[in-house]
Amino acid sequence: MKSNPLQLNGRIVIVSGAGGGGLGTTVSRMAAEAGATVIGVSRRQENLDQHLGPLIAEGLSVIPVTADIETDAGVATVMQRVRETKGDLHGLVTVVGAGAPQTWGPSTRMSRETWKGLFSQNLDSMFFMSQAVAAELQRQGRSGSLVAISSITGLGAHPYNIGYGAAKAAVLSVVRTLALELVSSNIRVNAVAPGAMVSPASLLPPNPELEHKAIPMGRKGDVREVAGTVLFLLSDMSSYMTGQCLTVDGGISLKWSHMREDNTPLLITNEGFLKMMKGE
Repeated sequence: MKSNPLQLNGRIVIVSGAGGGGLGTTVSRMAAEAGATVIGVSRRQENLDQHLGPLIAEGLSVIPVTADIETDAGVATVMQRVRETKGDLHGLVTVVGAGAPQTWGPSTRMSRETWKGLFSQNLDSMFFMSQAVAAELQRQGRSGSLVAISSITGLGAHPYNIGYGAAKAAVLSVVRTLALELVSSNIRVNAVAPGAMVSPASLLPPNPELEHKAIPMGRKGDVREVAGTVLFLLSDMSSYMTGQCLTVDGGISLKWSHMREDNTPLLITNEGFLKMMKGE
């Protein structure tokens, strides 16, 4: 019988930001269900207890690690735990990142401290963790798959949240550069850019009417829909992909801001032309 290319049996996958109860926790669950041993990382032990504890209770192979990966010491703690764990190091998913409400506002009021904080949370955490995992994979002579969580905010302009958008755009630049540098070591590097998701960390409360207007698919995404894309990139199903960003946003990045709710151009007012466009 042929093996399932989505399976991760015998492989170690690190998930940073695993304790938030949203995407990182869901990625941890799905990777463990696919056979991986998951090193689930969070800076707060109580978060790990709350959100990874139930996975462990179900018998899934999840190892919680308390570490702040915005620091060298935190990265070293994670890598030491990896070396102590049975299995072959294979993957990394960097979910850590944030754009807290207090960081939003006009670009002219962005402080240097806030800017640096956003880049530390969203870019530095991703890069230095990826650097450490890639170096360990090279030391062991193993292939691997690194997956960074970016955002649709990194794909274009993001007014009133410039620091977060810029950091997520920088993540994509790092992904592309690492992909080329690491390709000769058979280490793939890709990204996922989610749109609005239903998750505990979401700053957007449920609003079906606005979601229908703003999102072509008419709803926010479930975290499992984004996590499934991450699992694909971790697995051998994506073995010929590197340096790519998969957008999982219900089509929102395709929709121009000057579109009506029915996706016809807002600036076109000729009713006959509009009917023709819609095939009426």
